[in-house]
Amino acid sequence: MTQEIIISGFGGQGVLSMGKILAYSGLMENKEVSWFPSYGPEQRGGTANVTVILSDSAISSPVVNEYDIAIILNQPSLEKFESQVKPGGILIYDPYGIAHGPKRKDISVYKVSAVDAASEMKNSKAFNMIVLGGLLKVAPMVDLEHVMLGLKKSLPERHHKLLPMNEQAILKGMEIIEEEQKAQ
Repeated sequence: MTQEIIISGFGGQGVLSMGKILAYSGLMENKEVSWFPSYGPEQRGGTANVTVILSDSAISSPVVNEYDIAIILNQPSLEKFESQVKPGGILIYDPYGIAHGPKRKDISVYKVSAVDAASEMKNSKAFNMIVLGGLLKVAPMVDLEHVMLGLKKSLPERHHKLLPMNEQAILKGMEIIEEEQKAQ
C-alpha cells in the first residue's frame, strides 16, 4: 500500500518536522519512504509544505501531483492543495487558520482543532503533534511506537525530556479529530 501525503502551512507550524517524523516512522517499519520539503526563503511565517510518501514497494518519484491525504494548516494551503486530493482521499485541517473551509464533497474532510488543544495543554509547540495524532487516528499508516522513535530521532537530545508531552499531544489529536458531514 502507498500513501502520498502533503502537509502544508506556515513556516514555524512544524510542517517539515511532522513530515520528517512520519518519514522516520516509515523507515523504522521497513517501508519505502520519500520526504520532499518545499519552503520559501522565510524561516518563519512564509509558506512551507512537505510531501511524504510511505509505500510497501519502491517509490518511482518523490514528485506527486495528486495526494491521498492533505493536511492543511492555513488558507493559502487550502486554496492550493484542496483540488489536488484524489477523489475518495482525505483532507485534514485545523480551523484556526482557515476562513473558508473545504468545499469538496468527493473526499473525506476532518477537522482537528489543534491550536485550541495546544492552548489547553499550555504548549503551543504541541500543535503539530496534535495534528499528527489526528492523522494517525484517521489513517493509521505507522504505529505510535515508531512515531515516538521517529520523534526521538528527529529531536536534539537536549529536548528528549519533551517526549512524554509530545506523546500526550499525539493522543490528544487522536481524541479530538472529527469528520465533517458532507452536504447533500
